[in-house]
Amino acid sequence: MQRFDGRVAVITGGGSGIGLASARRLAEEGAKVVIADVDTEAGKAAAGEVGGEFVRTDVTSESEVEALFQAAVDTFGSVDVAFNNAGISPPEDDSILTTGIEAWQRVQQVNLTSVYLCCKYAIPHMRRQGKGSIINTASFVAVMGAATSQISYTASKGGVLSMSRELGVQFAREGIRVNALCPGPVNTPLLEELFAKDPERAARRLVHVPLGRFAQPEELAAAVAFLASDDASFITASQFLVDGGISGAYVTPL
Repeated sequence: MQRFDGRVAVITGGGSGIGLASARRLAEEGAKVVIADVDTEAGKAAAGEVGGEFVRTDVTSESEVEALFQAAVDTFGSVDVAFNNAGISPPEDDSILTTGIEAWQRVQQVNLTSVYLCCKYAIPHMRRQGKGSIINTASFVAVMGAATSQISYTASKGGVLSMSRELGVQFAREGIRVNALCPGPVNTPLLEELFAKDPERAARRLVHVPLGRFAQPEELAAAVAFLASDDASFITASQFLVDGGISGAYVTPL
């Protein structure tokens, strides 16, 4: 399928994990991809692999985010897809009883404020075009609670979900769709780093997944490609769960 011929996709956090897998998938389907990442080496490698462009971007910087989307237009002529995916999950973000204000604020800046900024500067380009698809990475934790808390991460993803819903409604009649991708646990460097430090934490979480495993980044990339494409033309303001059944489970199979 070449669903993205002539279309331009901007992907934040595109140097690894879900972002990189999505860059590969969209490029395979014909998209011109702009990779944004704070990691210059990974970002350049990803852009080189998919034949796209790399723009080093600190997604917490308003001026850099504005420049990112302008660079996409200047280079390729449009912004048709914005996959606002950059995020962090540091170990110091834990229970509300132990998480310091600095850790709280850092996670909010990277996970939530960056999505606000990316939407703020992607939407005007899409309005001029009269169309566009925005996918914001939230999480299944935006719709569920966990006793193994990462309080700022959870709160940030709830904010992404609510903001995506509101934007999806606000701009629906201008041809702009906005959806929140809500992954379950995914085998990405972020998760691997977190769980390598605490295998018991990983085991405790895995038991709640009805499919009995964590997702692969390519499985999330398939969902991104669907939401970005015209196949999802009647889907906006949605929470798109790709979680292996976690959010639907009470008791999981033995």
